Amino acid sequence: MTIQAVVFDLDGVIIDSEEVWEEVRRGYVAEHGREFLPDTQTRMMGMSTPEWARHLAEDVGVELPPERVADDVLTRMAARYHESLPVIPGAVDAVRRIAASYPVGLASSSARVLIDRVLAESGLDQVFRVVLSTEEVPRGKPAPDVYLTAAQRLGFDPAVCAAIEDSSNGLRAAAAAGMTVICVPHGVYPPAQDALDASSLVVPSLADLTDEALAKL
Repeated sequence: MTIQAVVFDLDGVIIDSEEVWEEVRRGYVAEHGREFLPDTQTRMMGMSTPEWARHLAEDVGVELPPERVADDVLTRMAARYHESLPVIPGAVDAVRRIAASYPVGLASSSARVLIDRVLAESGLDQVFRVVLSTEEVPRGKPAPDVYLTAAQRLGFDPAVCAAIEDSSNGLRAAAAAGMTVICVPHGVYPPAQDALDASSLVVPSLADLTDEALAKL
């Protein structure tokens, strides 16, 4: 089935922020006398803001309300982005190139305040027809909610949409939504094999995703 719309993830696809998130959240947890659980980092990749804040408060043991945890971490992330926005080389141009041929949406697990900052500072704030945070849907990734909603707002059946993802939970979410999945695997946090197996195409970076490859999906 010919692809008619493309939905992008943000972290790990357009900006190289996964390590920044880990550094900030690990530091915050350590300040409160706690440590990440063995699976905390992988579990949080794809979670919505309320979900990961609740995980840090209730499972990891930061003794603050989840709302306070979220506010504290997001404030630190915004400061890091202000210092230096970690845009992946070639990603912005690739988004613009793809947007010239397809309606495009963004389906991110980041908080809306961070999404808006990234889009404004990267010059992509007028490119996406639909921008969604998992804060705005009932469940974060790996649930398909954010991708289903993005397709609906774009006006397309998920079956004719491609989703571009890097993380295990993001790939699972896009596949569960019924989209054609394109994987841009992260070098530090490679996706699990089951998530990778759900991908129709794997490319080293967004810049390597050619118009010809999209047209063949």
